[in-house]
Amino acid sequence: MSESAKSGTKARLYDAFAASGKALASGKRLELLDLLAQGERTVDALAKTAGLNLTTASAHLQILKQAGFVATRREGVRIHYRLAGDDVAQLFALLRKVAERHQTTVPPARAAYLGEDSGSEVTREGLRARVQGGDVVLLDVRPVEEYRAGHIPGAISIPVEELADRIDELPEDADIVVYCRGEYCVLAYDAVRLLTDRGRRAIRLNDGMLEWRLSELPVDASDLT
Repeated sequence: MSESAKSGTKARLYDAFAASGKALASGKRLELLDLLAQGERTVDALAKTAGLNLTTASAHLQILKQAGFVATRREGVRIHYRLAGDDVAQLFALLRKVAERHQTTVPPARAAYLGEDSGSEVTREGLRARVQGGDVVLLDVRPVEEYRAGHIPGAISIPVEELADRIDELPEDADIVVYCRGEYCVLAYDAVRLLTDRGRRAIRLNDGMLEWRLSELPVDASDLT
């Protein structure tokens, strides 16, 4: 093969790589991947949660599908989307960490979104040890459909928007470990602030369900607890 031919095939290869990068070059598409990392969703559900109209959500999902990042199945007239594989979730998680490490705009944006974090946190390893010891209540504050799609074994479900009204369901004399979608999920931060303001001992898992799954730790998909 001539040098010019090699150069042409190399360019096509790198252009193929670049197509994946272009599919990720949208904050809303990354948000959709974040939601799909929690479990399969319909277009309607994704649009509502991401604050998009149906047409815009569908357009973003088609771009992700063309890049091979998501797959679909049909159930009647409904189209369900899911991540095409765990490697997509790994790529998404790594992209966020690399961006935080190397882009100066990410840490202040993270702080502005997540708010003040005055509570303590626990690692996945520390949480497993405490759950085995039976000295904590594990609280999942994601939406119910995400809990049903998969949660940390032993966790109870109280979505963050219901927590103020259901706080009496939690024992007053126990440490409460709160988790949500992942390291950059505001739901757990909001829940810890609410619980602390109400006099409860609340701490936060330092990441969330995305990282738990990627670590291949046990996941329960049973009914609500």
